[in-house]
Amino acid sequence: MDAIKVKKLREGAHLPTYGTEFSAGADLYACLESDVIIAPGETKKIPTGLAMEIPAGCAGLIYARSSLGTKRGLAPANKVGVVDSDYRGEFMVFLYNHGTEPQTVCHGERIAQLLVTPVFTPGFIEAEELSDTVRGSGGFGSTGK
Repeated sequence: MDAIKVKKLREGAHLPTYGTEFSAGADLYACLESDVIIAPGETKKIPTGLAMEIPAGCAGLIYARSSLGTKRGLAPANKVGVVDSDYRGEFMVFLYNHGTEPQTVCHGERIAQLLVTPVFTPGFIEAEELSDTVRGSGGFGSTGK
């Protein structure tokens, strides 16, 4: 995969960028007309001003930026956003404030990271039995160790 087509929907939108040569996720930027204040326990929709053409057989996964989460308590409300390859609308990030202080998001600020990854879409069939394993059904929620 060489490049993903990105359409700027608004003036001032920033194309995604990689922080380093080997970064897995590309930074997404806020595209705002004015600052957005997110109160503690509140979620706000932050537009990126971009639409993208995620390749067929892939998905765009929107994750928190670690510095935004650890330093300011801001992270995507749904933990990981999943963008299907047939979606052509604007990429939005719903930021939730986990902290105790209001947080201000400004235009051009890095708000999340996008990871484009292959996906498998197997069918599902009903079965009377499943194969045996050493673990079996034990350890739900942990491996029991």
